[in-house]
Amino acid sequence: MIRAGRQHLVRTLADLAAQQGVGIDHYTHLKPYDAPGFPKPINSQGSRTQLYDGEQVDAYLLGKPVPPFPETDDDGDLLDRRECAALIEVAPDSWKTYKNDPGLMESRIEAGGVEHWPRRAVLRFQEGRPGNAAPKPGRPKSTGDQVPRDQVAARVAELLDADPTISAATVTERLGVHRNTGQDALTRLRADRIADHIEAHPTLTPAEAAAQLGYPAGQVRRATARAETVLRARHIAPYLADVAAALHRAGWTTEPTAPDAQFPGDDRVVAALVLDGDQAPAPAVVWDERYGWRTAASRRHPITKGAVPPSEGGGVRYLAGGITPAPGGVVTALTTPDA
Repeated sequence: MIRAGRQHLVRTLADLAAQQGVGIDHYTHLKPYDAPGFPKPINSQGSRTQLYDGEQVDAYLLGKPVPPFPETDDDGDLLDRRECAALIEVAPDSWKTYKNDPGLMESRIEAGGVEHWPRRAVLRFQEGRPGNAAPKPGRPKSTGDQVPRDQVAARVAELLDADPTISAATVTERLGVHRNTGQDALTRLRADRIADHIEAHPTLTPAEAAAQLGYPAGQVRRATARAETVLRARHIAPYLADVAAALHRAGWTTEPTAPDAQFPGDDRVVAALVLDGDQAPAPAVVWDERYGWRTAASRRHPITKGAVPPSEGGGVRYLAGGITPAPGGVVTALTTPDA
């Protein structure tokens, strides 16, 4: 953690390299920070970006005693995501959901290119976070879900943190939501975590990753299938971003960033880009990993339901160029009727 009042002393490896007058590649090759006595990183173990306290590093380089940090916690201490998760006793993956809380978003601080939150903000969130109150057992007949939809993922994440083997039936009972709601949230969370685990350990299969995370084999068939789809969506995201940028440059869309991927049936990746420019050649375009790009007749509902793709006609046209044509090729195809 970054102790209170010491944010201005934070240094990255690039800062330490510059301090020694060498390039970062040369510095990380020599690894002087692995020498005995060199100050330890101040962020949590396993972090991709290592951060150091400048006062400690300067003292070490001058051959002086390295000053210790205060031993007592302070409300102003800055915690990274692993430290935040540990403080409120949840898995680090759960923090990805929790950090979107408005209070935490407002309190977020970037130090050395790494997100941090003041201890006081995390404790304040802990006092009022969803799930602190005891859930009402069961779901009364003929009633709606007892948990607001925007809180379901966070509440299910808590239950999954506490028990990786939890079933959809238990989620339904604990949260008072419809079984389909609980099952869907549980599948999505497990799939995302399986995908995260595979990205960290690329040699694993989805089934092996699920087993390492403690998920029962009999409960995760949908989750492992969806995890494979999630990984494909993450892989294709840069390409979709490039196409979105090209359509934005053409003046056909006001949104230059990649569209959110959708997973119909959990087994395929589909994404839609609304073309809201005045001169746009179609209301929207849809990318489907099976067929590539097509136009859509509706901006409001560009992705049709069901596994069968829509037929051409009525505003729907499949664009030539294969599954992943160059972004400029998509622009050309949209302005060429026969392409």
